Amino acid sequence: FSSNLNLKHSSNTFSFLDVTFKIIENGVSPNRYIWLHGDEMTAKMALNNHMKEYAGTAFFIQNEGREIPFRSTIIDPNRVFSRIGSYHALKKFKPNWKINSLEQALDQIDEERDRFLKIIMPKDGGILISVHNNFRGYNVKSEINKSQKTSIKKNQNPRDFILCTSEKDYKKLENGPYNIVLQNELPLIDDGSLSWAMLRQNIRYINVETRLGYLTKQKKMLYFIENS
Repeated sequence: FSSNLNLKHSSNTFSFLDVTFKIIENGVSPNRYIWLHGDEMTAKMALNNHMKEYAGTAFFIQNEGREIPFRSTIIDPNRVFSRIGSYHALKKFKPNWKINSLEQALDQIDEERDRFLKIIMPKDGGILISVHNNFRGYNVKSEINKSQKTSIKKNQNPRDFILCTSEKDYKKLENGPYNIVLQNELPLIDDGSLSWAMLRQNIRYINVETRLGYLTKQKKMLYFIENS
């Protein structure tokens, strides 16, 4: 396994936990965008299209599966943004870690995470917009108990929704055509997702979630956010 703790960074790529991220920049904007799960191809296409028309900086993971290889196992890259989340992510696919090896792995993730967040974090009050797809029945109803406010539309599929961590952004979006939830209070159990990491640092974060294959819908949702 790799013991490299340096987050490599060049003009158009950088690495995090030995997986490469491609950087696409368009114009000047404080907004940042990220595609984290390599099997969610609709989200990738939607974000690629979006970056041709809107200013900002986007980060694309260079990985074909949902999980990424790490040391002697695989982990979900959207479950490593807290130490407790990383612990459960590491144990999920390899339950029999030796204590010392597990602690070393957690220490490595902690160190690389801090550098990663500094690279992707929006500046000057900008937003970090994450794009995701679902294909296992996950939907907005799964988030209601963790949400402080919700705006669920009867004519919208529950698997297509927008999650905000800023009440200011929620208020801008709640009367639009899409399902919206606000999560601006940290949960009792932190699953290591990027949204909680951004909330802890008081960074505006929006997740645009649609069904896999619904490209037009995801593109429209991104445009709606930009123009609200």
